Amino acid sequence: MKPPETDLQACPLCGRPLVPGPSVNEHHMVPRSHRGRDTVTMHRICHSKIHTVFSEHELARYYHTPERLLENDEIRKFVGWVRKKDPEYFDRNRTPSRRR
Repeated sequence: MKPPETDLQACPLCGRPLVPGPSVNEHHMVPRSHRGRDTVTMHRICHSKIHTVFSEHELARYYHTPERLLENDEIRKFVGWVRKKDPEYFDRNRTPSRRR
């Protein structure tokens, strides 16, 4: 796992600027439970939404790039909504009953 970057650019999912602090998370594109090691820095709300929509198996099998994540209608709708928010905005997403 790489250390958090100090010179953050833009979230790979929504494209908004990343502001160091509690609004930023590291996301394993392939979950650690599926031997994933590489991470990307993204907004905490974007990271939360990914795990609300997809199981770890789905993330490992197919949705392991920002481009593939954006193929999903629910993710595209979310990105359209969140792009209008402040870069430090965070709100909880509902956790699904199926996690893995």
